[in-house]
Amino acid sequence: MDELTFTSVSELAQAIRAGKVGPVEATRAYLDRIARLDPTLHAYITVDADGALAAAAVLEREAAAGAWRGPLHGVPLAHKDLFLIPGLPTSCGTRTPDYLVGAPPCTAVTRLQAAGALTLGKLNMTELALGPFGDNAHHGDVQNPWRIGHVSGGSSSGSGAAVAAGLAAGALGTDTGGSIRQPAALCGCVGLKPTYGRVSRYGLVAFASSLDQVGPFSKNVRDTATLLNVISGHDQRDSTSVNQPVPDYAKALDGNIKGLRLGLPKEHMIGGLDPEVKAAVDAAVKQLESLGAAVEEISLPHTEDAAATYYSIAPAEASANLARFDGIRYCARVDGADPIELYRNTRGAGFGPEVKRRIILGTYVLSSGYYDAYYLRAQKVRTLIRQDFLNAYKEVDALITPTSPIPAFKIGEKSDPLAMYLCDIYTIGVNLAGLPGVSVPCGFTQGGLPIGLQLIGQPFQEANLLAIAHAYESAHEWSRKTPYL
Repeated sequence: MDELTFTSVSELAQAIRAGKVGPVEATRAYLDRIARLDPTLHAYITVDADGALAAAAVLEREAAAGAWRGPLHGVPLAHKDLFLIPGLPTSCGTRTPDYLVGAPPCTAVTRLQAAGALTLGKLNMTELALGPFGDNAHHGDVQNPWRIGHVSGGSSSGSGAAVAAGLAAGALGTDTGGSIRQPAALCGCVGLKPTYGRVSRYGLVAFASSLDQVGPFSKNVRDTATLLNVISGHDQRDSTSVNQPVPDYAKALDGNIKGLRLGLPKEHMIGGLDPEVKAAVDAAVKQLESLGAAVEEISLPHTEDAAATYYSIAPAEASANLARFDGIRYCARVDGADPIELYRNTRGAGFGPEVKRRIILGTYVLSSGYYDAYYLRAQKVRTLIRQDFLNAYKEVDALITPTSPIPAFKIGEKSDPLAMYLCDIYTIGVNLAGLPGVSVPCGFTQGGLPIGLQLIGQPFQEANLLAIAHAYESAHEWSRKTPYL
């Protein structure tokens, strides 16, 4: 049964279509593994065992009748707990797990279900997606499947841990500054942040609306291509959704990258990079060159400005988006003598320290007298950061960087907020520029912790990006390794 839970999305879908395994059997295998391991891992907030088995039974009857919904028929998936799914509570990782029950359905999840996938449950996350490590005081810190007691990355921590540990065939997460790619790197799976506007954000509880993007986690690049094909496409209910044609991403995985030009940003390979991470990335560069790609050093001059820019814009948007959680419109109320005291009591009790820190920071940069000095200036620098990438793409087809400057560390080891923020240094520029980025496994530390390689593509060129990732993945065994639990 455990072997079944480590079957890839594509292989499981083929086995179901061939009648070698049924949706109910596959779903039970995942639910059994969740029951055994999740009390330790804390990857899930809500497990919908009854709903998943009921959906699997319907899909099994349809399969017997030859009525196939799509490429994911009978495949059990799970989703970060800020996607709105009818019938399931949405907590966004907070202490209140019921303030968004019965909300309108998320487009991305609805598309997966229309393609035949079923939902095992809702996955743990950093509270309100505000943090890169996966710690959660309300639902338990998500443990790294490769080393219990170590961080899993965030904020889509449960998504990365669940896929790596065989608790879901695939998962959805969101990426605002690296929140898909970081947990994918630290947990040893594949995580893709699509181009901004490629995937609908409708039915997603927003953190930073100009940065958030929905994307998939999976065991390998082919699965990522399959999931991306299903969730991509224009959605008129989302004003940020771009009406661009969706190619067949799986067809792009031909293994041939000869003649492609790849850029290695010199600003990403200097101070603060763990020696074992650097060695793994250097080895990956040589591997890509051996496959026929040409790698050259390029420059992204405003890299050092990315952190300050991101931590002006993202908290400002979070402050605006989270204003609705006031005890009147959303979330549990803590009463007070007057409206001001009600707001203060509700938000003081309902938000953790990091959420409060970012709301205060965001409110400050938007306040009168500081808007021009911080928020407006950050938006201007954001334009320069995007232009750096576009200039680089005049010379190369895609970029190579580490995903995280360090491997997974012990939970609680880093308490300094600045040190925490700098862990996103290689990923936040991708969100500021609205580009696609994917993290794929590229090795392990001597202590057995995964290391991720980030590939960054041109706008709406996910097919090219996945082709490079697949060629690299096919040349080694990293993605086929699984943690022992």
